[in-house]
Amino acid sequence: MTGRRRWTQEIGRYTPFGLVLAIAAAGIGLIFAYHWRIGSGLIGGSLLVAAALRVLLPERQLGLIALRGRFTDVILYGGLGFLVVLVAATIIGGPFDH
Repeated sequence: MTGRRRWTQEIGRYTPFGLVLAIAAAGIGLIFAYHWRIGSGLIGGSLLVAAALRVLLPERQLGLIALRGRFTDVILYGGLGFLVVLVAATIIGGPFDH
């Protein structure tokens, strides 16, 4: 295998994790900009994206998203993502409201 081909395979392997990380980073950026509901929703959404990728992609393409068994990962990513989005959507009031 050539060096270039191996390098592109490694980059491709970590692309799903990079996508999830980018969405979560955007959410954190929005939280620091005092748009905490949208930012929290994005963080929860990043977990839902991780759950979807865990279901759709084969093992060799998941990189750091595959932590445990497929079923366990999907339940934990999906459940936590859903709860974070739910909390972000339903909480009213608080120190960051304008």
